[in-house]
Amino acid sequence: MPMSLDAFVRGLVPELQAKYEVVLLSSEGPEWNVLKRDLPGVQCIKVPMERHISPAKDLLSLWRLYRVFRSERPRMVHSMTPKAGLLCMMAAWLARVPVRLHTFTGLVFPTATGLKRQVLKFTDWLTCACATHIIPEGEGVRRDLLCNGVTKKPLQVLGYGNVRGIDLERFSPAAAIDKAPLADLPSVITFVAVGRLVGDKGINELVEAFVRLHAEHAETRLLLVGPEEKELDPLRSETLSQIEEHPAIVAVGAQRDVRPWFAASDVAVLASYREGFPNVVIEAGAMGLPQIVTDINGANEIIVEGKNGTIVPPRDADALYGAMKRMVVDEAFRSRCAANAREMIASRYEQSFVRKCLLEYYATILTF
Repeated sequence: MPMSLDAFVRGLVPELQAKYEVVLLSSEGPEWNVLKRDLPGVQCIKVPMERHISPAKDLLSLWRLYRVFRSERPRMVHSMTPKAGLLCMMAAWLARVPVRLHTFTGLVFPTATGLKRQVLKFTDWLTCACATHIIPEGEGVRRDLLCNGVTKKPLQVLGYGNVRGIDLERFSPAAAIDKAPLADLPSVITFVAVGRLVGDKGINELVEAFVRLHAEHAETRLLLVGPEEKELDPLRSETLSQIEEHPAIVAVGAQRDVRPWFAASDVAVLASYREGFPNVVIEAGAMGLPQIVTDINGANEIIVEGKNGTIVPPRDADALYGAMKRMVVDEAFRSRCAANAREMIASRYEQSFVRKCLLEYYATILTF
């Protein structure tokens, strides 16, 4: 999807253009207009690709990608996200593209079960088999690929992990941004969760934990920033009712700029079941927020227990409740985590450092 290009690649392209000819490729989407506006002179190619398994359409996409690669004859194809990775690596292998690089920004199969797990694991194996080089976004993703026998190829985590990095001027408590359009209630401790409102983001457990917390501490509020995707992984009906009816839960939908919502909050929460290397945790930390995250790939590499936040087991509403309550009643703990938050992000995930790591890696694998 062009959303992925907009999020992960757009800022890097001008640096790449200094040395390479860059072509962007994805399926159709509104972000193409943004990319074309901000990146004049970059060729953009649209190839329809379904987000989910669709055998007939996937074969058609594979054929179209093959034709593009045969026509363009790139020195390298670099893919991201699961479906694009599978199709692009297969098409690039068929087209005999010399360097075929895939970045695993996350894995789905570790949290799946049964036949679905085997199918997903096989698709990741096939992606790796067709690739010449593989970047896992973090150490957790690297371990999952190796320990589950997905590939025996060398895997290199770049820098401290993460593929995008953070613009510390843009994401800063001192940035000139307006707070979210909510009443200024300084006595209210606001928790914020940024991401899709779906089951595997832990929203059911988060809402359950917050409702329990608010019954004991009325000076709390929960902000949910992100779209609801009913067709993918719908929330429980009870959760949807609580989001709609609870006076202290505010769902604001998808927001192009999440900074005002971070600025209006005191604690960020990521209750997800799985991630690759969650950018939202980096962004919240850069904004100076202490955090509660689940013990999953990426999140448990960014957050250090007791220093810039706390880590709880996934799928555990009781553990979330306990961590949220501690953030409310232990002001010294919350303040200490907040004081450390931005410095810990700046030292590892500053954007120019992350881009430098990728550019240096390109130089090692591209020989002319």
